[in-house]
Amino acid sequence: MATSPPPKRRRKNAGAKVTPSLPLLPPVVVFAHGAGAPSSSDWMIRWKELLKNAVGAVEVVTFDYPYLCGGKKRAPPKAEKLVEFHKGIVKETSEKYPRHPLILAGKSMGSRVSCMVSAEEDIAASAILCLGYPLKGSKGAIRDETLVQLKVPIMFVQGSKDGMCPLEKLQAVRKKIKCETELYVVDGGDHSLKVGKKHLQANGLTQEESEMNALEAVGSFISSCLKP
Repeated sequence: MATSPPPKRRRKNAGAKVTPSLPLLPPVVVFAHGAGAPSSSDWMIRWKELLKNAVGAVEVVTFDYPYLCGGKKRAPPKAEKLVEFHKGIVKETSEKYPRHPLILAGKSMGSRVSCMVSAEEDIAASAILCLGYPLKGSKGAIRDETLVQLKVPIMFVQGSKDGMCPLEKLQAVRKKIKCETELYVVDGGDHSLKVGKKHLQANGLTQEESEMNALEAVGSFISSCLKP
């Protein structure tokens, strides 16, 4: 007598819909200028494009702080007084690019204000990039109060000859920062990451090659911060 085949077991959750994980969108970068030059400076325009390519950004947003607007060049106020304006730019950018990871970047003073903005409760940054962080104040004081309270991964790109950020002082501060930190040193670089011609010749490099090496490190850091 023929027997019926045993009924097939239904796998647990069979037929249940599986929600695929959403693909990671390219980051958007808000890039703040330094104290002395606006977003229209040659340095900022060039690095805006370099950063866009290095991190695969959907856009690198630049802007001018109010004290540089209106065609008049005035002395910058204290960094704390720029936070609210900077934060407004960041929020506008986040609304324009929802779900895109947010990277806060800055040149010198702009990087310091970026760190302050990252601490705001309604700002959700994935990483901070500091190009020539001004750790040392005009009177010699080490300005590390904001850094030691950070909760967002941060990368410093510093010239080895940058008088505004002695590397041994920065290393000491990094030990006090609880979140992930990265440091890339541009050998022979100044506060704007420019390397002297003699130093470049001695090391068989060009300024462009020196910058590309730094940008490769930046790309790797940002990529590691965006991994799901």
